[in-house]
Amino acid sequence: MQHIVLKQQNDAFRVFPDEPHLAWKNPFSRRFTNCKLDGIVQIVHPTPSRPTPAEARDQRVFDAVRELLATQGMHLSMDAVAAYVGCSKQTLYSRYGSKRELLSLAMRRHASVAAAPLAAGDERPLREVLLDFAVHYLEHRNQPRVRQAAQVIASGTLEFREEARALYHDSADVLRDQLAEWMRTEMARGRIIHDDAHFMAEMLISMIAGQDFERQRFHAPYRDVPELRRRWAEFAVDAFLRAFPAPPAGIPGTR
Repeated sequence: MQHIVLKQQNDAFRVFPDEPHLAWKNPFSRRFTNCKLDGIVQIVHPTPSRPTPAEARDQRVFDAVRELLATQGMHLSMDAVAAYVGCSKQTLYSRYGSKRELLSLAMRRHASVAAAPLAAGDERPLREVLLDFAVHYLEHRNQPRVRQAAQVIASGTLEFREEARALYHDSADVLRDQLAEWMRTEMARGRIIHDDAHFMAEMLISMIAGQDFERQRFHAPYRDVPELRRRWAEFAVDAFLRAFPAPPAGIPGTR
């Protein structure tokens, strides 16, 4: 069996068995179902399980992609990822198939991190769940590397139109779909009125984002501390719940 040697940050070496093309598993039993995202969506548990060696290696690769996107944008290469992680380019192709597939997985992982607070069967009040999601989303989007990557990618969209569309689909569209699927489960539980789940999800994300990311883009003053972002998140969630309240007890909600 071939072995891959990955250099660790402490200059020690660990040997890992070579693995076939990445195939995600679904380790979560209490979560909404979406076959396109199987194994990518990760739900926050009170006692999170320790990642497997394969998951840890994948995470290092995804972290490398995020770092390189923030500096190289769409010019990112598999050679650069391999050098950053400390493995061969052939190993990356064997594991992920292609640069496009690797970027797709990394972006879906990015979306799953933003959607982490959404768990099926969560018994907390709806406002608490949505506020957790909103705050988590804003803090995630405001990480320096995430902001920088968004700016660098945006600067190269004219040169890499197809790749940029794919990145958008695998990040923003995937997050909206995850949120919409979660909303459908809450509609079925009678906790939110029945309506178009995709429209509702897009509306909520837009309300949470507000104009802050546009302010950042144009170097205008923005909500640069968690307290201000949380205050905005509370306002957005409360406005959303007023627009889409729970139906009367025992009566399926319709519009």
